Amino acid sequence: MAAIFARRHPDAFDEIQERPEAIDSLLAGCDQVISVMDAELVLRAAVAGRPVIMVDSLFGFWQLTRPLTGIRDLCATLPRTSFAAAGDHLSGLTPHEQVLAAHLLATHSLVQNFPGVAERMAEFAALGDTGARLHLTGSLVDLEGLRDAPRDAEPGCDLLINVGGFQNFLLGFENNNDYLHLLRRWLPDLLRDWPRFPRVLLCGGPFAGHREHTVTAAGRQAVCCFLPQRELLRKVATTPHYLLTPGLTALHESLALGRLPLALHEQHYAHLFTVRRLGGTLFGRTAGRFADVLPDHTVPEDDFAGTAALVEIAGRIREDDALYAKFRRTLNERIEQYVSLTPTQHRDGVDELRPVLDGEPLPEALARTIPAPAGGYLL
Repeated sequence: MAAIFARRHPDAFDEIQERPEAIDSLLAGCDQVISVMDAELVLRAAVAGRPVIMVDSLFGFWQLTRPLTGIRDLCATLPRTSFAAAGDHLSGLTPHEQVLAAHLLATHSLVQNFPGVAERMAEFAALGDTGARLHLTGSLVDLEGLRDAPRDAEPGCDLLINVGGFQNFLLGFENNNDYLHLLRRWLPDLLRDWPRFPRVLLCGGPFAGHREHTVTAAGRQAVCCFLPQRELLRKVATTPHYLLTPGLTALHESLALGRLPLALHEQHYAHLFTVRRLGGTLFGRTAGRFADVLPDHTVPEDDFAGTAALVEIAGRIREDDALYAKFRRTLNERIEQYVSLTPTQHRDGVDELRPVLDGEPLPEALARTIPAPAGGYLL
């Protein structure tokens, strides 16, 4: 996903390298490494003796199957003779635990605030002096793009729907994509059910390139496409109504623009985690949930198994006419509740989330803790 984003936004980087075999030579010539939740890159930097910053927007999300003290002890005895030896040493850790190990190995960690992050930081502090230095930040977002997004421009659509990048360790555009098929079934019904939305824009990774298309129903139109990041921010700033799958970055961007979005149903387990942790807020209370349709279908408390269960649920709803009718009805109820909010309620909904997600701005955290390198960053 990071490589896809970089290719679509080349102006943000001096150089883009996509050759995995070149990583060791790149490490040897760089001054500073920045890893965005990539545990392997942190491990390679540690073996190479390079200072490394770990950036993590999900610090409180990672699940443990063993005590954190055990991970600390593994990191303290890490062999640094080779990446292969270091990787073997940590191979018993789950993918989530490897991310937490990366924080223990990093020179600095910048962690985005969210409910549960303070408790996780306290757990790290209780380990004693591990060398890990954690810094709580606010939104890990494109601050310049947000600053330049016009608030008073004429909106190009009446409803904006953002489904994010969609792909992860299980989900793909062509596999485990029941969620996308459910959206395709629902979109014409959205146009039929909501005359107030004659122009709908559905954007996200699944609709890039040849997957771009237009849906027409009841004389109304939905354009399904991919938008470059800053163009998306401009749409968020001006479109009167905004639906999104509950990813944290999209939520942070929306709040920075003063927009309260409506959360769509969960694509994967991290979305479920986000909505639960924000359940006491207006955003959390109004969020769409698959539990509205299948309240007795248990989702395992596990990233992979929970995501697989959500894929199954989306498939069941899409294929079963009765379940789909309930999905359509309950989602319409969520949308009705959302569009009925007054401007004051919208502002209050944004304001109640800001202190929950607030923290030191990322540029200030970087400037305060990490001196700018002379030769550039390896990200």
